[in-house]
Amino acid sequence: MELVLRGALVVDGTGGEPYRADAVVRDGRITALHREGDPGPRPGAVPAAGRVVDADGLALAPGFIDMHAHSDLALLTDPGHQAKAAQGVTLEVLGQDGLSYAPVDDRTLAGLRDQLAGWNGEPEGLDWSWRSVGEYLDRLDAGPGGQGLAVNAAYLVPHGTLRALVLGWEDRPATAAELLRMRELLAQGLAEGAVGLSAGLTYSPGMYAGTDELVELCRTVAAFDGYFCPHHRSYGAGALAAYAETIDIARRSGCALHLAHATMNFEVNRGRAGELLALLDAAADVDLTLDSYPYLPGSTTLAALLPGWATAGGPEQTLRRLADPAARAAIQDAMEVHGSDGCHGVVADWTTVQVSGVRSAELRSAVGLTVAQLAERERESGFDAFVGLLRRDALGTTILQHVGHEENVRAIMRHRAHTGGSDGLLTGDRPHPRAYGTFPRYLGHYVREQGVLGLAECVEHLSARPARRLRLADRGLVRTGYRADLVLFDPGAVAAGSSYERPRSTPSGIPYVLVDGVPVIDDHRRTEATPGRAVRRTTPGPRPDRAPRRRAAAPP
Repeated sequence: MELVLRGALVVDGTGGEPYRADAVVRDGRITALHREGDPGPRPGAVPAAGRVVDADGLALAPGFIDMHAHSDLALLTDPGHQAKAAQGVTLEVLGQDGLSYAPVDDRTLAGLRDQLAGWNGEPEGLDWSWRSVGEYLDRLDAGPGGQGLAVNAAYLVPHGTLRALVLGWEDRPATAAELLRMRELLAQGLAEGAVGLSAGLTYSPGMYAGTDELVELCRTVAAFDGYFCPHHRSYGAGALAAYAETIDIARRSGCALHLAHATMNFEVNRGRAGELLALLDAAADVDLTLDSYPYLPGSTTLAALLPGWATAGGPEQTLRRLADPAARAAIQDAMEVHGSDGCHGVVADWTTVQVSGVRSAELRSAVGLTVAQLAERERESGFDAFVGLLRRDALGTTILQHVGHEENVRAIMRHRAHTGGSDGLLTGDRPHPRAYGTFPRYLGHYVREQGVLGLAECVEHLSARPARRLRLADRGLVRTGYRADLVLFDPGAVAAGSSYERPRSTPSGIPYVLVDGVPVIDDHRRTEATPGRAVRRTTPGPRPDRAPRRRAAAPP
């Protein structure tokens, strides 16, 4: 059926001047754009049109691409997926921060399910029978009801998952044979459709890898024309050195680089975004992009703040150390005197660590409290409250960490390599509002209210630029022949509905969202449609002789 979006203000993703036009959609593609003033009859003026949507007063943009999503299990269990569909997101990139659920064997999957319960929950009745990347992508194609997904999804092979599969959770360098096996598994995942490699360098077991290991893995990624997406070793005391390391990895391997949730956090980095951006600008020989979320707090698991040595061996060994007086004293020294690597080299400030979700229902009274407030309630020290919560909740606690700076957030989002990524955890009683609000907050708060970005500029950040990073030749622009992943929003009304008190409230001002030409949001309501599928890497590979790419060019 033909669909005509009539009289929209087309913000086409190129960053160019918006224009008024009618857009025609058929069979999942944009088949025509009739600009205001073009000769001939307007589309929909003749009976061929199956439906005409009055888009007067609305902006028509390419569907937004969430470059950093944690919907790895949510897409398999929640057909509606309101969290992203209602924001205008039409594609999410999964497998982030070096930790997800493919490729695995039985032992590795069991450990990852335990480790990632705070991120992704433990869905009842989920069929966990996949093991390879290809099988996981097939499961995404099927979706929760065998009919597909609410939105499209791409996948990064997670470095920590590779390491767990080959080495377990051991704190040591990989042997030559183990590194070769990781490269083989990575190449298999890329051949099956993954778009690149992610790493979580403050998370066990990925944090135990040295730079040279990552360089060798990234050479495999480069051969498949994929990209490397690292969660860096520090966003705090060692942030600039951590960013420099990943630039060095990209340069030595010839691999494209995408910096995950690029921030400069903690008091040590207040006002220092300019130093990061100067470092990036100096890397003109590296094909480099980044993503960020438009909020100040971060979000992760409470256990992530532990020093890396304390989490070696996996969750069971971690809990044993927390129960051992000598190990516990060493952990306290690392966290409260020196600054642990898990807490980005910064001494823990329990007033900034706020509980957002718990695994055990018996601990829900802790949700919303900082660790300092919990300590006061329990009449114990902050460290004791921290350890007590970890042990009672079996490491399943999630947190907000209030360590960001507005001036840094604004400076980074203005950079020419910037894209949008929610980094949103969807589980917990009070998850970070970025999971439900990132994209409308960009458009409402930072475009309309604050003027930090122009409308056309922001849309390019959220659509065409990430599509280029993903090497998607027919997505990311409102252009004839492109896939009809589209969003209609009201520039004067779009706003995030989510807040820290009500984090799952949906946005306003986004009445229509199309995925492959099918409305998933129709007149502000979620339809039953599930047109989304796994988006697989389609460039040829492997090609070991491929020359490194420079920065992605602007769209023609």
